Amino acid sequence: MSLRRYTPLFLLILGCGGTKQEFARELDLPHEYLAATSEASAGARQDGYARRTIVIREGRDASFEAFTSDEGFTSAGGGEDLGVFRNTYYDFPTERTPGSGAVLYDAQCRKIADVSQRFHDAVCVQGSGRIASGQTVSFARRDCECAAVCSRTGQRICFEALDPQRFPWGRGAMGKPITPLVSVAVDTSVIPFNTKLFIPDAVGLPRADGTPHDGCFVAEDRGLKIVGDRIDIFTGDPAMTAVWNARLPSHSGLRVVANAPECAGP
Repeated sequence: MSLRRYTPLFLLILGCGGTKQEFARELDLPHEYLAATSEASAGARQDGYARRTIVIREGRDASFEAFTSDEGFTSAGGGEDLGVFRNTYYDFPTERTPGSGAVLYDAQCRKIADVSQRFHDAVCVQGSGRIASGQTVSFARRDCECAAVCSRTGQRICFEALDPQRFPWGRGAMGKPITPLVSVAVDTSVIPFNTKLFIPDAVGLPRADGTPHDGCFVAEDRGLKIVGDRIDIFTGDPAMTAVWNARLPSHSGLRVVANAPECAGP
């Protein structure tokens, strides 16, 4: 059986005879989680957001079933538990070689570049990308009469050509550069822009440089379909989307804490 990355875990054993015993034990944690936490931060998590209840049921055939419960979730103090949000991911497509078959236009319907159909269909969903010339393009407006229909959304999107030095990963809805595995898109009626967010399940997952993630993000973007209790994590590279999606599958639900002490730094 596999247990999630939290310590200490309070285990409630339900035997087949109906008796129960409650005790605490230390678990052998995955190496990436151990690498992600210093002794101090691990100590802080023991009384904070990392606490979960693990329920283990023993069947009559000597089999075991383990699952997590949020009943034991507590606050380390100073954060606001926003609940469980449906998680998705978005990234930054890059056109490796010059393409043809589709055209990107700006908000005044002036041609930015010819691109491949595949790149067009990706960037009109993701919102930002890099064309073969190295130019960054980001969403400018929808309902563009000159733009082709985006096959996945049905939208006609126009873009803006941006300085790739200032916007290496594109631009968010605030007009600021967005950063992989830091920026997230939210419904701003639920989470205001610039809110620092802590996602405990993300602690220890890999960044692009191989270092473990600290679970901290910032609300810096929004999207047409990001409504209500939903959070869209910007991964940057599609390959990183695959890595995170394998570890924290889309729509599985992630607990989100606003202004947590774990993310109190600059």
